[in-house]
Amino acid sequence: MTELMTTPLQPLLNLEVPLIVQIAEKTATVAEIERLAPGAIIAFPKSAAEDLTILVNKSPIGHGSAVKVGENFGVRVNSVEPANQRLQALGR
Repeated sequence: MTELMTTPLQPLLNLEVPLIVQIAEKTATVAEIERLAPGAIIAFPKSAAEDLTILVNKSPIGHGSAVKVGENFGVRVNSVEPANQRLQALGR
C-alpha cells in the first residue's frame, strides 16, 4: 500500500465512496413485499456462519464477519481483493 501512497492517485485517496456490507440477497414477489409489516422476518438462503460481502460502488471488494463494537455492529475483514481490483471498483 505504501507504493500506492506515492502515486498520482494521492488526491483521490480522500474521496468518500459508498461502502456497503451485504448480509444476503433473495428474490421476492411483489405480493410478498406487499405483505411486509413491522415484526415480519425475512429469511435468506444463506447460513448465519457465512461471510458477509463488502462492496464499494456495488462491486464486491472483500468478505468479513459481523462483530459487535460497543453498542454498534461492525465487520471484521477476513479477505480483500488485490489493490488494483479495489481501485477498479471505485470507478464503477
